[in-house]
Amino acid sequence: MAQNTKQELNLTLTLEEVNFVIRALSERSFKDVYELIGKINMQANSQLMAQNTTPKQDDEK
Repeated sequence: MAQNTKQELNLTLTLEEVNFVIRALSERSFKDVYELIGKINMQANSQLMAQNTTPKQDDEK
């Protein structure tokens, strides 16, 4: 069965889980994982910034 290796997936992980994945990746050779770690960091930072700038609803205060 042929598999599309360029297919993108959306995963839902807690911040703690993302940090665990990054720590595990950091034990690998830098040249093998630096792009993946960078991609994870960019997406995580983007989501965290969006969460911090979203106005709270009245029932969230």
